[in-house]
Amino acid sequence: MPRIFVLGASGTVGSELSRLLAAQGETVVKATSRAPTAPDQVQLDLLNHGGLSTAFNGVDRAFFLAPPGHTNQDVLLAPLVDEAKARGLKKVVLMSAMGANADDNAPLRKAERRLEASGLAYNIIRPNWFMQNFNTFWLQGIRSAGQIFLPVGAAKGSFIDARDIAAVAARLLTSDTFANRDFDLTGPLALDHNEVAAILTQASGKPIGFTDIPPEAMLTALKEAGLPQDYAEFLLVILGYFKAGYAERTTDHVREITGQAPRTLAQYAKDYKASWA
Repeated sequence: MPRIFVLGASGTVGSELSRLLAAQGETVVKATSRAPTAPDQVQLDLLNHGGLSTAFNGVDRAFFLAPPGHTNQDVLLAPLVDEAKARGLKKVVLMSAMGANADDNAPLRKAERRLEASGLAYNIIRPNWFMQNFNTFWLQGIRSAGQIFLPVGAAKGSFIDARDIAAVAARLLTSDTFANRDFDLTGPLALDHNEVAAILTQASGKPIGFTDIPPEAMLTALKEAGLPQDYAEFLLVILGYFKAGYAERTTDHVREITGQAPRTLAQYAKDYKASWA
């Protein structure tokens, strides 16, 4: 039976995507950087591409994403695209990030272009900032001080639930309807972080606010959290784009592809309220 390869299968999007595909009766191959501990896993080291020659055995479709913590996404992803081409995969879906196509010289855009030029049937999805950041990356400030600490001012973002991203990817991997198209994915509404904090407060019952901090303070916090200098600086740059208003735009692509409206932040907050309570 043909199999679908999922990179980042233990991550926020990849885990939900794997669940959705399995629920549809698809056979999923989950990539792991460690020695496999389950029959549905295959080892693949993105940094040195160890295991790449066997990772796609029996695979006919694949989901790739830009690995977090690294800024040379093109270097990491290009060999996967080339191997997919050599294996003649029927479809590759690549998840990058909204705005990645603004600069042809940006690493993520180079990875996108590699896929576009491969001759493979493909889709590229570019989600906006995840709602799930509030129960993961920005959680420490909420738990310790009841505050979302970010250098974004009053700018708004059309945050998207990672579950909707996974639903889009699942549809694209199992259908040829939208072949060779790229999509920016957003939630239904743009909100600033004071509005986000109010919604999280209502859902959790815990007072949560927003504090706009200087970029230098954000950089220090990211480095103290263990992020490499280059990746911390990269995050600061894209947070700067958020502050400049580039994350406010909304699209209707989630509904177009899945037939369902994207989740609201209120729906997300209700589902994840235990994270902040």
